[in-house]
Amino acid sequence: MKKVLIREVFLYVLIFILLSLIMHFQAWISHPIEHIKALPTSPFGPFHPFVFSFGVYFFILIIRLFIKVVKKAIDKGSKTKI
Repeated sequence: MKKVLIREVFLYVLIFILLSLIMHFQAWISHPIEHIKALPTSPFGPFHPFVFSFGVYFFILIIRLFIKVVKKAIDKGSKTKI
């Protein structure tokens, strides 16, 4: 259980970092400290990076679960036809 939690937290942090770099690359290169200080005045709110990252994480989680269910159904179907 602990391994799964660590893997999921790692995936969330990876998504957080990638989204931050993709969406605000120029700001991270030219003025990162000022960019972080400007978060409270963001039109999306100060916690928008976490909320958007969770949205992408949740979307990826749904896709992963769907693939897992499909794989399980295919494996179960191939075993019953033998």
